[in-house]
Amino acid sequence: MNFANPGWLALLILIPLLGIGGILASRLKKRQWSSFVAPRLRERLLKKGSALPRWLALLLLLAACCALIVSMARPRGDAGTRTEKTLGRNVMVALDISRSMRVNDVKPDRLAQAKVVIYELLEAMPDERIGFMAFAGNSYVYAPLTIDHTAVKETVEQIDEKWAPLGGSDLASAVKLATETLKETGQKNNALVILSDGERHDDDLENMIAEASAAGVRIVAIAVGTEDGGIVPNSDFPNGQMIDRSGRTVISQLHTEVMRKLAEETSGRFAIAGSGLDIPAMVKSVVKDMDAFEIDGRARKISIEFYQWLLFPAIILLAGSIIAGTRWKAIRAVAVLAGGLLIIQPADASEATRAMEALKGERHEEARDSYHKLAEAERRDETRARYRLGEGTAAYRAGDFRGAREAFSRAILSGDPAVRSGGHQGLGNTLFQLGWKGLSGEAYPTDPESIPDINRFDTIVKEALAKMRESDAAEERDSGGYVKFESLITNWADAVKHYDSTLALTPADPLARSNRVMTITYLKRLQELLKQEEEDGNQALGQAQPGEGPPQEGQDGEGEGDPKDGKGGKGKGKAGEGEGDKEDREGQGDEGEEKNQGKKGKEESENEGDDGNNPNESPQERAHRLLKENADTEKGPLTPGRREFRDAEKDW
Repeated sequence: MNFANPGWLALLILIPLLGIGGILASRLKKRQWSSFVAPRLRERLLKKGSALPRWLALLLLLAACCALIVSMARPRGDAGTRTEKTLGRNVMVALDISRSMRVNDVKPDRLAQAKVVIYELLEAMPDERIGFMAFAGNSYVYAPLTIDHTAVKETVEQIDEKWAPLGGSDLASAVKLATETLKETGQKNNALVILSDGERHDDDLENMIAEASAAGVRIVAIAVGTEDGGIVPNSDFPNGQMIDRSGRTVISQLHTEVMRKLAEETSGRFAIAGSGLDIPAMVKSVVKDMDAFEIDGRARKISIEFYQWLLFPAIILLAGSIIAGTRWKAIRAVAVLAGGLLIIQPADASEATRAMEALKGERHEEARDSYHKLAEAERRDETRARYRLGEGTAAYRAGDFRGAREAFSRAILSGDPAVRSGGHQGLGNTLFQLGWKGLSGEAYPTDPESIPDINRFDTIVKEALAKMRESDAAEERDSGGYVKFESLITNWADAVKHYDSTLALTPADPLARSNRVMTITYLKRLQELLKQEEEDGNQALGQAQPGEGPPQEGQDGEGEGDPKDGKGGKGKGKAGEGEGDKEDREGQGDEGEEKNQGKKGKEESENEGDDGNNPNESPQERAHRLLKENADTEKGPLTPGRREFRDAEKDW
């Protein structure tokens, strides 16, 4: 036999002290009465009684305290061990830890958001064998396939971009290592979850995808980041911004086409983190279609608790002590004390009342925080789900739609149909608001007089499309995908599904029905506008013929002059004569050449004059630039204690 909480046994030292204190108190009281009353008057003034009840009450009280202390120490016996067996599948999680994952185009940054997704996966799939690997310029398995998700979570919490011995983003090596690791398990099909921004610095990805598909590995690609991207941070460079070998600031953008290809060619799924999609549910839908096998779980030690055999006698002894030492004239005081104990309210009841009052008083941030604390402290699932519903309602009214989405997502796990209905409806409203805010930059108005009609909606969409045409690069517009509207359509489509779930639980809910109709109306109109925009773009592209359109630089005029006017040096060329596709165009200066490389070439042609000079550049700056471009030792700052070999060309 052993004790689960042996520290409580130290209180047994107090038991003899209490007994000695009782004896000393009795003698002191007797001595006080003897000194107060004369011997001749004692028989008349003092009524003698038996001291046995008092001593019996003290003895029973000490015995009850001993039994209670030992029961709190939880004595238990060992009944052997038992190995748990569950049905599970193999899931390998691959995390990109290249420098580009520190870009903060999502808050706080891409790496932190990817870790949150991994935590949700570990919580959503407790019975699966999950492994963890990370990759940058090379790949390494940091946690083998295991059901000990706590160990995997601790590894994920500690890892960052400094763990990568080689910079870059080698997706092919990550897919190859994961495929080899999963093939060693002997299972016919397995799952690989990749979290990355899609930066690809290798050329062997197609072969690795084919090998993974042949090995039965289904890839779930989760893209992290935004299309706009951001500057790659690096404390080793000036201003904390990473610079490539040509001296330009490195900007990393989300490449959805790479991640989508990984998923589509292996019968997996693709999602963008933070788009409102329930990623754990999506991964579970992929995993559940695979073959399950029996997994030996943890070996649990079986113990038999004995505290109840001491707790019941302790209660009996305590009751006997009270009865033996009670002066029956004081029964009224005992009744008052018992009544006071019965009206004591639980601590969390007052906290829940304060949260409800804060919500009614429109102190939404206070109510949100109060409900969040109650949900975190509550152990009962149903009560916790109700607190999550209150938290989501307060967060929604406070304008914290992302917090509301998380709270409502947990509330719909309740077994109470009313709570589930409220969670689905709140989640539908939140996803609609997220989509509207991403489109117009502000929340959807709740005032009936301010609700926009369909014409106002058309204006908002067209303004967003106009801004996108002004800010996007030409190759992004030509893709016809309008990726910036993808999250909007996903949010509103998911909102309709949650409204359907609400109506399935409460068919007579008029608010859910009207919100569903409104969302579908907006969604259909949005699709019509996007289709119209795509047709207009294709029609404009179809009208452009070779050699037509505005003259390009270096195509019009002869002789010398400013390169920006298409004249200079000894070049020739005319617009509209079908010669605009030449790669090496003349007329760009005496010695300078313009390379046709998209926007980069255009910027260089606008910033360079004769001999590649910048007209706004001082002689000192030009000399410093030429020295920097031609110095063999200019390799950028080196990190102390890092590798001695040369970095990859794209080290982010």
